[in-house]
Amino acid sequence: MRILLVSLLSAFLFIACVQEETVEEIYKGPETDKAVAVIHPTEGNDISGVVIFTQTDEGVRVEATVSGLPAESLHGFHIHEYGDCRASDATSAGGHFNPTGMPHGGPTDAERHLGDLGNLPTDEDGVATIDFVDEQLSLRGEHSIVGYAVIVHEDRDDLVSQPVGDAGPRKGCGVIGVANPDY
Repeated sequence: MRILLVSLLSAFLFIACVQEETVEEIYKGPETDKAVAVIHPTEGNDISGVVIFTQTDEGVRVEATVSGLPAESLHGFHIHEYGDCRASDATSAGGHFNPTGMPHGGPTDAERHLGDLGNLPTDEDGVATIDFVDEQLSLRGEHSIVGYAVIVHEDRDDLVSQPVGDAGPRKGCGVIGVANPDY
């Protein structure tokens, strides 16, 4: 009886250790050099776009093209805490991605939400194009942005108002996924 009990306890401990390692691996998420988010409009809006994220030695290169916005305007541009665009107004994406507990700020501020990407400026045709490297973002490790959502807001992010920059309703949402490296 005692041998059976010791054997069962040993098996249980072994299984618990294996499960703990599996959970740790899931938490790390995918490691990739390229990710993509396809922006879809929220209810009542007509925007669309693509955001490409590329890991570089300096950080993550962010290349975005979004159309269907008002001409010559600025629109808050953020990574949000959930990769969930199911709600018709994209509120299912939650607040800004902020795993380090920093205040809201601009993309070049030392202290900011990791999801604070600033504003998308549009041209006379209502198309926003942006290309920059963000030194704080990563596609790898504990604070990887893969699996979270990109939100384009209706209004300009003032880069100072707490907690989210007063950028208004969400016009579009896209989930950041691993990109096809050959595309």
